Amino acid sequence: MACFKDGTIIDLTTRESLALPDFRGTTLRVTRGTVWITQEHDTQDVVLRAGDTWVVERNGLTLLEAQEDSTFCVLGRALAAWMAPRPARPSPASLAWRHVCEAVSRFLAAPPRAHVPYA
Repeated sequence: MACFKDGTIIDLTTRESLALPDFRGTTLRVTRGTVWITQEHDTQDVVLRAGDTWVVERNGLTLLEAQEDSTFCVLGRALAAWMAPRPARPSPASLAWRHVCEAVSRFLAAPPRAHVPYA
């Protein structure tokens, strides 16, 4: 079976699934079987049969499930990069907490001011 340049061929058995995070713009081409696809925050599911091609419309989690033994190509994005470990990025909440902790540390580390009695 042939895929376009830089395509990744994936075989799934019946009811086997695959999760693709943030694959917007990637083309999926089914060459054998039937694949059911759903995207995060989308109420419309997609079913592709052999010969069908579809482009992932949005970022977020895209789930694929083989309805029967299926083969498809992922075109336009190499899965090897997706499967490589990503460096951990702190969440916005942890960044905010870190800023609060640093501010409190600076406040407590500042020398105390001299006491001035009321006149």
